[in-house]
Amino acid sequence: MNIIVCMKQVPDTAARITVTGDGKGIETGDLSYVVNPYDEYGVEEALRIKEKLGGEVVVISLGPDRATEAIRTCLAMGADRAIHLKDDAFGEADPFVTAKVLARVISEMEYDLIFCGKQAVDDNAAFVGPALAEFLGIPQATVITRLTPAEDGKTITVEREVEGGKEVLEIPLPALVTTQKGLNEPRYASLPGIMKAKKKEIKVVDAASLGITDEPAAKVKAQSWSPPPERKAGKKIPGEPAEAVKELVRLLKEEAKAL
Repeated sequence: MNIIVCMKQVPDTAARITVTGDGKGIETGDLSYVVNPYDEYGVEEALRIKEKLGGEVVVISLGPDRATEAIRTCLAMGADRAIHLKDDAFGEADPFVTAKVLARVISEMEYDLIFCGKQAVDDNAAFVGPALAEFLGIPQATVITRLTPAEDGKTITVEREVEGGKEVLEIPLPALVTTQKGLNEPRYASLPGIMKAKKKEIKVVDAASLGITDEPAAKVKAQSWSPPPERKAGKKIPGEPAEAVKELVRLLKEEAKAL
């Protein structure tokens, strides 16, 4: 089975984000970057299917030079090869443009299944996967927690968590699914895997090679950035528990207006 995993490099979720002085972006000089956590579940599931049914796992990422590091991480996990969509024209790509560019390159490939994370943890758009499936004209299932390919390789059965239970879908291939926590436990890259990743192919694709002559028009553009307001310091209530509880209730009623 030929599988494509769309992966985004994002700031480390543990990193401290600082807004630039002009409010038009974030400070990136000291930021560390990682594979988008939800995309990791897609990489892991693709590798498990490959180990069971054979085939090839291709990782595709749109991003600047630094995205190569995240691509190498996926190759070290076990992906066979990668495509790096890199061009200044993609510099301001929003989720719409990203999905359009991914569709352009994927439409020229042979594939059975596409994995995308349910969302990227930097913009939380949750748009690229569903839009990509729409542009390619293939069926999709979002935020899946289980995937079982049919023995004949023509369909997959997936589970999705819904309010009050689970939804089970059988989907013909080719198809696209978006992944979330609970689908699997992503593996760590082994030392042999890291060494092998250095020799695996990363094909760099620019706008011209995709036939894109004009900079794609983004549908969304950030006008300004600002950090969340600082939280006020908490209040400690001294005294015996019974008296402290009475004071807490009074404060919730009179000051916080929460009761």
